[in-house]
Amino acid sequence: MLARVAIVDYRGQVVLDTFVAPSPATPVADYRSASTGIKQDDLQHAPSFTVVQARVAQIIQNRILVGHSLWNDLSVLGIPHPAVNTRDVALYQPYRNALRVQGAGPNQIIGLKTLMWHFMRRRCGDQYIDPLENARAAMDLYRSGSQEWEVAVNGGHWPCALPPSTFSRCYT
Repeated sequence: MLARVAIVDYRGQVVLDTFVAPSPATPVADYRSASTGIKQDDLQHAPSFTVVQARVAQIIQNRILVGHSLWNDLSVLGIPHPAVNTRDVALYQPYRNALRVQGAGPNQIIGLKTLMWHFMRRRCGDQYIDPLENARAAMDLYRSGSQEWEVAVNGGHWPCALPPSTFSRCYT
């Protein structure tokens, strides 16, 4: 269940940071507050999923979408996005090559915490899962290699691995 959405701009400024009301048909059994930081009160007056879904779709339309494991977010939101307009730091080949672990498969996804520590020497997500912190972290990673990334894209050389095929519906 989606509980919070955060979107930042290129500089990490908040574009959207909202909780999402749970569906009346599916009450929350466990807020997992220790790992999510979310409490029942946070969702009391939150907008509905459909309102948030429409707002996110409007914000990302015709924009480059930056994040980590974007297919998970797009899938939960039920919003497809043009693959050519995604910059997924989990799939960026230079990051994957630098962190290739002995015996790991080529489809292994490297966590955002690992990427942030290895490339930025910055911790993230130490206390709980924070979508705003994660959005800023992914954007910082993208910005650190954006020139090379965009040169590759504009030169017709896609610099990313493919997302899991089961999520192909998330990309147009």
